[in-house]
Amino acid sequence: MRARPSAFSPHLSATGSARRLVLRGAASAGLAALVLTAGCRQDMQHQPKMFPQRGSSMFPDHRGARPQVPGTVARGEFHEDSYFYTGYVVDAQGHREESNLMPFPVTMTVLKRGQEEFNVYCSACHSRVGNGVGMIVKRGYKPAANFHDAVRMAEPVSHYFYVMTHGYGAMPDYRAQLPPQDRWAVAAYIRALQLSQAATVKDVPPGTRIQHLKEIAAEEHLPASFAEPWALPATAVNAMPPVGSEGTPGMAPAHAAPPKITIPLKKPLPATTQK
Repeated sequence: MRARPSAFSPHLSATGSARRLVLRGAASAGLAALVLTAGCRQDMQHQPKMFPQRGSSMFPDHRGARPQVPGTVARGEFHEDSYFYTGYVVDAQGHREESNLMPFPVTMTVLKRGQEEFNVYCSACHSRVGNGVGMIVKRGYKPAANFHDAVRMAEPVSHYFYVMTHGYGAMPDYRAQLPPQDRWAVAAYIRALQLSQAATVKDVPPGTRIQHLKEIAAEEHLPASFAEPWALPATAVNAMPPVGSEGTPGMAPAHAAPPKITIPLKKPLPATTQK
C-alpha cells in the first residue's frame, strides 16, 4: 500500500502557498481595478464634447467651433453645373452674362410644373396671363412687370430665373419657395405665356384644332361671361385713393420725401432793465 501524505507534507505546503499567492494576486488586481474605475467615473453631464459658440482649450485659438476645411463642399451642394444654379455664364473677361438657353429639355411635364408654380407664387402680382395686373396690384400694390411688353419680351430666359433667385425692385426672391428646377420650369412657362399672347394661326402646328374661348366655355357648360374680361366684384376691397404727400406702393420713389422742416428765425430777446 502507498502511504498517504500527511498534512504537514512539504508537497502540500508548497501547493497551498501557491494557491494563496494566486488568490491574493487576483484580489489585489480586482481591488486595483475597482479603485481605478472609481477614479475615472464620469457622469453624463460631464461629457467630453464641444458646445456651439463655446471656447475650448484643445485648439490654439481656443475656439470650439472649427472653421471649414478649404474646398469643403456639403452633401448635395456641389453645384457642378453653375449655370443651372445661377442663371448666368461668365465670359473670358469675368463678366456675368444671361443666356437664352434652358439647362435641360423643356417637355410638357416641365411646362405643367411651371404653370402650377407660376399660378401659386407669381399670379398674385403678374396675373395668370402675365400682364402685371394681378389681384393685389388691383388693390393698390406696386404694378408688377408685364411679360408681354417689348422690354420683357427681349429678356433672355435665364433673366427670369435670376430675378426669382435674387428678387428685383419690390419683388422679393423666391429661392426658399422654389428650388432651381422649379425656377427654370417657371421661366419656361413665362416663355409659353409670351407665345400664347402673341401667337397667330400660323404658329399652330398643322392638324391642331383651334378653339375659341367661347366654344370651350360652351363645351364645359360654363356661362358665356367666362369668355369675357373679368371684372372685380362689387364686394371687392379697393385701395384707398393715393395721397401724394404720403406715397403709395404704386408710386416712384416708393418712400415719400422727408418732410420739410422750417426752423423759425431767432428773435432777439427783449431788453431787460436793471434795477
